[in-house]
Amino acid sequence: MTRQRSPGTSRSRTPPSTTRNAPRPATGVSAAAQGHRPTPGVWTDEQAEAWRPVVDAVHAKGAVIFCQLWHVGRVVGKLRPDGTPQPVSSTGRPIATPRVNNGFEEEFATPKRLDVAEIAGVVDDFRRAARNAVDAGFDGVEIHGAHGYLIEQFLKDSANDREDEYGSSLENWCRFALEVVTAVADEIGGRRVGVRLSPFADYMDCHDSDPHALALHMATKLNGVPCGILYLHMVEPRMARADGRRVVPKRLRPYREAFKGTFIAVGGYDREEGNKVVGEGYADLVAFGRLFLANPDLPKRFKLDAELNKYNRATFYTSDPIVGYTDYPFLG
Repeated sequence: MTRQRSPGTSRSRTPPSTTRNAPRPATGVSAAAQGHRPTPGVWTDEQAEAWRPVVDAVHAKGAVIFCQLWHVGRVVGKLRPDGTPQPVSSTGRPIATPRVNNGFEEEFATPKRLDVAEIAGVVDDFRRAARNAVDAGFDGVEIHGAHGYLIEQFLKDSANDREDEYGSSLENWCRFALEVVTAVADEIGGRRVGVRLSPFADYMDCHDSDPHALALHMATKLNGVPCGILYLHMVEPRMARADGRRVVPKRLRPYREAFKGTFIAVGGYDREEGNKVVGEGYADLVAFGRLFLANPDLPKRFKLDAELNKYNRATFYTSDPIVGYTDYPFLG
């Protein structure tokens, strides 16, 4: 079923023939939630204990750290180790377009459509992982509901072809995401919970016919989570280009106005644009990804308006050799 589009909205563009690497990794909520190697987890006591020195090191610097929780759903390659569980999703359809990993195209495995009775178990995986993260010392968790992974596979009508209470209508498409958020907030307290959404993205064959309606519905419904949540973290649409310069579309204002908590915008911002939108009240905070990878002291550089290191995209997802992430220089 295709949802009715709101006036003035248009269908998302057709995904490319090869799926781009989606932003990753987050922290898995179960063994079945993992689709990339190597990525961390927090579903066992041993994993939680291993996080402690990381969290302690961050706190020793006077900083706050949230653990981003995910389940990849059907974003699992065909070439997976023996004994790996079959991936699960909102649908039984695999991702049609291959992804490129380290220069090689990889096809995706066929997922198992989650039965209604099984969905509660996945919700509980998120709840338990959130508890483990907080017990390990994290200040909170961010629920990853973006970029084509399991929660977004339920949210978007290109991937959700269900005809039960988790499909066929906007209310039902959003049911799983809201159940996860509610369970996590009830477990660790809403002031420790954030949610990341990318309504305008089309990663992993996961796009929506009416992203505006989806974003507005989720932003509004998140206000009604019984324990409340701390923040909504939303990704801008793809950047436009003008006069050879990237321009942030800044189309998130309706959702910032609909959501009553802290609103975080992300996607292509630099120092100037970030300061501008916070000053205008368009967002409460602005998040940075690529700039932070290349500049471990990014707040100091912004404060001094210092020159930034240039990031090397080719090292974003490499695991051997281990380069990038930890070897960019500090100022001085």
